Amino acid sequence: MRVRELKGFAVPKDSQSKVVDFSFHGKPAKLKHGDVVIAAITSCTNTSNPSVMLGAALVAKKACQLGLEVKPWVKTSLAPGSGVVKKYLDKSGLQKYLNHLGFHIVGYGCTTCIGNSGDLDESVASAISENDIVAAAVLSGNRNFEGRVHPLTRANYLASPPLVVAYALAGTVDIDFTREPLGMSKDGKDIFFRDIWPSNEEVSDVVQSSVLPEMFKVTYEAITKGNPMWNQLSVPSGTLYSWDPTSTYIHEPPYFKDMTMSPPGPHGVKDAYCLLNFGDSITTDHISPAGSIHRDSPAAKYLLEHGVDRRDFNSYGSRRGNDEVMTRGTFANIRIVNKLLKGEVGPKTIHVPTGEKLSVFDVAMRYKSEGYDTIILAGAEYGSGSSRDWAAKGPMLLGVKAVIAKSFERIHRSNLVGMGIIPLCFKAGEDAETLGLTGYERFSIDLPSSVSEIRPGQDVIVVTDNGKSFICTIRFDTEVELAYFDHGGILPYVIRNLINAKQ
Repeated sequence: MRVRELKGFAVPKDSQSKVVDFSFHGKPAKLKHGDVVIAAITSCTNTSNPSVMLGAALVAKKACQLGLEVKPWVKTSLAPGSGVVKKYLDKSGLQKYLNHLGFHIVGYGCTTCIGNSGDLDESVASAISENDIVAAAVLSGNRNFEGRVHPLTRANYLASPPLVVAYALAGTVDIDFTREPLGMSKDGKDIFFRDIWPSNEEVSDVVQSSVLPEMFKVTYEAITKGNPMWNQLSVPSGTLYSWDPTSTYIHEPPYFKDMTMSPPGPHGVKDAYCLLNFGDSITTDHISPAGSIHRDSPAAKYLLEHGVDRRDFNSYGSRRGNDEVMTRGTFANIRIVNKLLKGEVGPKTIHVPTGEKLSVFDVAMRYKSEGYDTIILAGAEYGSGSSRDWAAKGPMLLGVKAVIAKSFERIHRSNLVGMGIIPLCFKAGEDAETLGLTGYERFSIDLPSSVSEIRPGQDVIVVTDNGKSFICTIRFDTEVELAYFDHGGILPYVIRNLINAKQ
């Protein structure tokens, strides 16, 4: 990203060169658009390649030898997917250079790439939020959707592990590595990217000498042995799981509550309110709960009410077994743009009958308590990104009955069907705006009472309370998906079939 471009960030031209002075632990510091505040070597994918991991370590070694440093406010971390990485980094003698630049091993598994980077230093967070700085994160993860890496890093870039180290040293993504120096050496000379980049031969040599078959054998043999803490867990006997009603991590979900052996049949939508009105490219990371639990969120309120201290909130990922937490975190992404808020960004929406602006969860629960269905309006590519199960489970538990969009990401569409949510597509050339829909209407979709009367891909009429009507294509694409819909979703469909098979 070059500051003169700032693609998609809507930074006014007269603010693009803004420099913010702040104090970091008592020392003067500066922050500008494009500056890196998170640099993470992470992901189970990229860290499984010894060449790039040892390449990153060689970059760190050359940088250290030349006297380059990472700015202290850049949050650095190394989270390999496997303990083997530590073995060959230690064997090579290169881990100490990564450590010197701040890339200490913080764990093995999902960290920054799923939003678990932890908080930024308060002084850095304040400098960003109070001055509307477009701060950057550079990581070797798999996804960089808005709000996924960290709520305060609006610019998120994927890079190889060696490049993550290089950008951390540069301290900005607003740099041309071919022409501009990364920093200065101990003797005051400009150091360029080419000065710290290892040759293919250097990388190959250290791979040959440090990555040994025995490392993999020893590491993966230990998987079946567990560890003392795991092995000492008390396991209750019996065939049914004993739910602990006091647990804030594992909660009995309501998917099978009041389930009968007879399928409920298709459901239509009657006088539904629009819970959210979106534009294009709403990703599963906008929808699904991920990362840290914000202190002012409905999920935080729930945990506090259940005696959990703020320091023990942990993350949505660690609490994904509790539907009460996860439902409250659905659509809680602070970068989400809901047209009902008329330009305001954040995880709130409008309770249409009263005009109140509340959290998405609170509005959804109010509609449910009042006996109203809800729908979602969306643009193109709704549900793009990773196929996160909670991106469909969450809306279902919020009471969403249908999503009307220009188009769906393939897997997310099928996940919606699996949760009993009706996916509908506007006709070509039409969307909410061309049809004059504001999201303040009430929507009805009349479907036959028997699934045998519904065909995959058939047209249906959507009617609003202000007299508008338009045709949509119902995106049940196969007969099997119609069977899921008949049963109220894939989970009750599977349970009923399992029970019937044993009778």
